[in-house]
Amino acid sequence: MLAVLAPGQGAQKPGMLTDWLDLPGAEAFFRWAGAIADADLLTLGTTGDAEAIKDTAVTQPLVVAMSLFVARELGGLPGPVSHTPHAGRDVVITGHSVGELTAAALAGVLSIEAAIALTAVRGRAMAAACARTPTGMSAVLGGDPDEVLAAIAQHGLTPANMNGAGQIVAAGSLDGLAALKADPPAKARIMPLSVAGAFHTEYMAPARAELEGLVDGLRPAEPSRLLLSNADGHAVSTGAEVLSRLVTQVTSPVRFDACLATMRELGVTAVIELPPAGALAGLAKREWKGSTEKHGIEIVALSGPDDLDRARELIGAERGRPEAEHLPDWRVVVSPVRGTVSPAEVAEGSRLPAGTPLGLVRSRREEVHVSAGYDGVLAEWLVHEGDLVDAGDPIARLYPEVDA
Repeated sequence: MLAVLAPGQGAQKPGMLTDWLDLPGAEAFFRWAGAIADADLLTLGTTGDAEAIKDTAVTQPLVVAMSLFVARELGGLPGPVSHTPHAGRDVVITGHSVGELTAAALAGVLSIEAAIALTAVRGRAMAAACARTPTGMSAVLGGDPDEVLAAIAQHGLTPANMNGAGQIVAAGSLDGLAALKADPPAKARIMPLSVAGAFHTEYMAPARAELEGLVDGLRPAEPSRLLLSNADGHAVSTGAEVLSRLVTQVTSPVRFDACLATMRELGVTAVIELPPAGALAGLAKREWKGSTEKHGIEIVALSGPDDLDRARELIGAERGRPEAEHLPDWRVVVSPVRGTVSPAEVAEGSRLPAGTPLGLVRSRREEVHVSAGYDGVLAEWLVHEGDLVDAGDPIARLYPEVDA
């Protein structure tokens, strides 16, 4: 099985488009994408300095457009294929944060035009939300995970990204981040990030509200490839659920660690990270340390056009491989945010179509709805009414439904 990873904001580098512009149609593509995004992506990606390309409003469409162009240059990924929501086939796709919009397009849920346009709105809305209140983010590298999460909570911060490989990103007030840096958890290192604000926290609620007002105008298709969500690492089986999660992820933590765990469980044999590449491939190598050598997992970060031939070889190999029939026995539904949980009145043993509401989690600022990400049977509730949960805590256990 081939995994395709789509990077998010923070992966950008000055001049990152330059080497790719020698490819036929590249300049025209980025002019066209820039017209959709209402931003000069071509100039930003070639001569824009680090300060210019860290502006959230333009960085997000720049990163997504670059990933989509190179995916198109690869000649198309394997598929489309039919699959039940968790059955492995020839390719699994996931993105990190705004990279989920790239992934949605690659899975056939959104057109390239819709993905770029929605990304541009997302970027502008998040930039505006950042301007309301001074906030930030810091990476916590190393340390005991439980101690790291406790320290983040102690300073009133949110674990906005749980990336795996010993990397958790804290987000929130500048005072809280300063206090965390001054008193880090044991054996952990704090690295402040050069970002405009606290992404994937409740500070982004205005941006989420703006996106909610737009997505009803879209008509998503059903995923034609296995598409994993940052919310919990689960596959998403309907276009409507993909759109819903693209909206809620603006204020919810990124669980890339869960996506990595699912990919390993599915038996991924090769990984391609689309450009601007490097960060996600590095996380996969560190998280799967030992497995890459033992199971022969090849990880390719597309750093430039010279890497395209090897990526095409991996895609060609997956096209010729017999379909896998892997099906995990069960999946855990987790809370997307910290708060008080109210489970839905659904009896254990009930059959649940994808999208069935499973309850909501009330935080100080909002109510976040939780639903089934795929057809299945509710095996067990893991919480009760009024329980306090953190982002990532398990709520229920589901068995995927298998077609006879």
